[in-house]
Amino acid sequence: MNKAELIAKIAEDAGITKTQANATVDSFVDAVTKTLKKGDKVTLVGFGTFSVSKRAARNGRNPQTGAVIKIKAKKVAKFKAGKELSSKI
Repeated sequence: MNKAELIAKIAEDAGITKTQANATVDSFVDAVTKTLKKGDKVTLVGFGTFSVSKRAARNGRNPQTGAVIKIKAKKVAKFKAGKELSSKI
């Protein structure tokens, strides 16, 4: 399912227009992004938790040349499914 299909499904289920559903999805994504950027986590009981994880710097290899390259440390977003979601899949 892509964003357009999700928006259509939300609009149909909630009885709202696609424009309103699009604004809702954009607002949700924006709120989650801002919260993660601050270093906090977003927990939706029964669905899951969005959080930020730190990935340490490490050495990697260029697959074409075999040369060692340095990969910088960075923060990555992660999602852990909740118990209810996991049991439904």
